[in-house]
Amino acid sequence: MLIDDSPTARPRKARTTGQILGTAEKRDTIYERILNAVMEHRLIPGTKLVEEKLASVFEVNRTRIREVLARLAHEGVVTTIPNRGAFVASPSVEEARHIFNARRILEPALIRTLVAHAGENQITQLYDHVALERAARENNDKRAVIRLSGEFHLRIAEMVGSPPLLKLMRELSSLTCLIILLYDAPNVPACPNHEHLEIVNAIKSGETEEAVRLVIEHLNHIENTLDLSIGEEQEVDLDEIFG
Repeated sequence: MLIDDSPTARPRKARTTGQILGTAEKRDTIYERILNAVMEHRLIPGTKLVEEKLASVFEVNRTRIREVLARLAHEGVVTTIPNRGAFVASPSVEEARHIFNARRILEPALIRTLVAHAGENQITQLYDHVALERAARENNDKRAVIRLSGEFHLRIAEMVGSPPLLKLMRELSSLTCLIILLYDAPNVPACPNHEHLEIVNAIKSGETEEAVRLVIEHLNHIENTLDLSIGEEQEVDLDEIFG
């Protein structure tokens, strides 16, 4: 590589640490805002995420937006289609079932770990979070209810202190929000607030297996409120069709 050290050469300005951190913080902020919009059902499955428009909204260049969308695509929240762009993901029925199965494996492990070392401060934080959920329900703030319900499970993952498990829980929680929006069955009540409260009570009491049972029951309840028969493959009777 040739280096131009002539007097007329224009030195390239080095990026300061502050500039680098500022860029990362901005990128993380955009990521969190898009993710929250998905979790609150303000961005629905299939929505096209136009780079130019997002760049204008967040006052950044399109490169920053591409980086955020690539991160969301890696987590399964966004789907990128060649020559068409990026869209909020629309998980299939099969994917929905896989996601709930994954949560039934992951969350009991998180609960067991948390019960083993949960401190008074962590228990208080969980009770405070449940109180926020209850207030959102009383105020009929559906978006806040949806977001806070998902964040409850993230709080537990955060308290366990394992970045890889927190990352996985974040991805599963975001995808669950999309699944609920896609397959929510009409006239079926959402999971009641007391289920999270019961889980916290069991954690506080050190009842590991009871807490595990409650979280699995809670996940089953969420899945059972969905209509996952949509798109299900039906057995075809060829004799009846062509006989």
